Amino acid sequence: MPRPPSTMRRQILDAALRLFAEHGFKGTSLHDIAIEANCSKASLLYHFAGKDAILTELLTPPAESLSAMREELGALKGDRAAETAVTVYVGLAMRFHLEIKIIFAELPEMLGHPVLAVIPQAVDELADALAGRSGEPRARVMAQMVIGGVAVTVAADVDVDRDTMRAELVRGALRTLGRPTR
Repeated sequence: MPRPPSTMRRQILDAALRLFAEHGFKGTSLHDIAIEANCSKASLLYHFAGKDAILTELLTPPAESLSAMREELGALKGDRAAETAVTVYVGLAMRFHLEIKIIFAELPEMLGHPVLAVIPQAVDELADALAGRSGEPRARVMAQMVIGGVAVTVAADVDVDRDTMRAELVRGALRTLGRPTR
C-alpha cells in the first residue's frame, strides 16, 4: 500500500537531515537520500526538485525561528534581554542541532544559501541581547563566546540527555555572561 504524500515527504526530509548531518550536503546524493527514506529516486524527485530544494525546506524552520527570536528579544533590555536571549538561543540550538551541524560543516557555502540570509543580522541582534545591550568590550566578547560555544556544543553530539544538555548550556551561558544562574 503506498504511503500518503505527506508521510513520504517527511521521511525524505528526515533521511536527508540525518545524512546531511553525518556526511555533509556535498557528501550526500539524492540516491543516498532515496535509499535512506526507503523510496525511489523518482518518488523523491516527485516531492522535491532536487537536493537544494530539500536543504531549503530543512533550513526554513530554523531561519524562521531566528526571525521570531529577533522579534522576541527586540524590546528587552539589560539583564532581562541577556537571560531571555540565553534561554531562547539554547532552546533553538537544541531543537535545530542537526541543522547547525549541517551549516557548520560547509559554513561558507551554507551562509550564502538564500534561506539563511537572516543569520548575520539575527546573530548580531542575539549578541546585542546577550550582552545586555551593553557596548562594553567584555560583554560583547562574552556574548560571542556564548553564541559559538552553544552552537559548537549542540553540533558535537555530546552523549548527554537533552534535558541535562539544555540545563547545562543555560547555566554555562549565564555564567559566561556573568549573570546569576538558577
